[in-house]
Amino acid sequence: MQTKILLILFILSTQLQAQYSNCAFKNTDYSDVCKQAIKSGVSYKYTNQFLTSYFKTKKYDEVSWAYLQPSKIKHHQEQEKKANNVLVSYVPKMIENLQNYKKVYDYVEKKYGVNREIIAAILLKETKLGKIKPSHDAFIVFNTIVVRIQPNSPREKWLLKMGKTNMASIINYCYKAGLQPEQCNLASSYAGAVGIPQFMPNSFIYALSYQNKVANLNKMEDAIVSAANFLTKKAAFTQLINWDTMPDIPEVEAQWYEYNFATKDASFVYETSKSGKVYNCFTKNKPKLQEMKAYTKKIMKYNNSSNYAVGVMRLAYEAHYYLH
Repeated sequence: MQTKILLILFILSTQLQAQYSNCAFKNTDYSDVCKQAIKSGVSYKYTNQFLTSYFKTKKYDEVSWAYLQPSKIKHHQEQEKKANNVLVSYVPKMIENLQNYKKVYDYVEKKYGVNREIIAAILLKETKLGKIKPSHDAFIVFNTIVVRIQPNSPREKWLLKMGKTNMASIINYCYKAGLQPEQCNLASSYAGAVGIPQFMPNSFIYALSYQNKVANLNKMEDAIVSAANFLTKKAAFTQLINWDTMPDIPEVEAQWYEYNFATKDASFVYETSKSGKVYNCFTKNKPKLQEMKAYTKKIMKYNNSSNYAVGVMRLAYEAHYYLH
């Protein structure tokens, strides 16, 4: 009897080891996530544990899924102008933030060449300088996308790829942090963005700490440094804006909104996309707007929306002249 029990335990142990020795999942998308995680240095055992965890892969975010539908995305884009105008009233809060964390902003301007007003404007737009508290779980957000998306259109194919890379990044982050899958709960927006600067998990590589070894994106000092590092590394933002040579940005913003409303396929900075789509570029053949265009394009690396980037420039412009 004892020999039989030992044999059963040996067989179960062998099967368990086999389960953790490869990326064989019925869901081939999970296999892709597993391979990406393994490539980044995560163990097979940990990756398989994560991808078979009930609390991570069998729960779905219905709110997030609803917000990611095309109709909701279009509505959000249409509301961006309204959001920008509302946020102008928060400029005094930006000034307070810039004063409270002056030492950190001094540091990032010198080290990264990114204007303090730009960083503060981004943090204001993302989470109202940390006042908005995310209520979703990043991994569950992306898992919901990967499980439910039907990749029939270019957008759906992009969403699937984005979901898988972010799932792998979260597994990598939690593995290095020494967290068990059920302990790895990254509070996020409905889109899966994390912390005060709202980094997507596949952008965690740009997260830095101001004084400690491990970055905490829910800490203002680390959010400031991480946003600056992102703009420098991802967008080549290395030279401070000279606000005195900028056009009247509130006026340009108002003109852009009129153009965007009246013009199909309008873009503030782009004439064509990487895929060859042609845009009606607002700043084309406007020499006085080329410097603003260049910096707006850099900010669009943070969020690829013309209205978002123009809004950041407007808030930063207002804050600069409020301070001076």
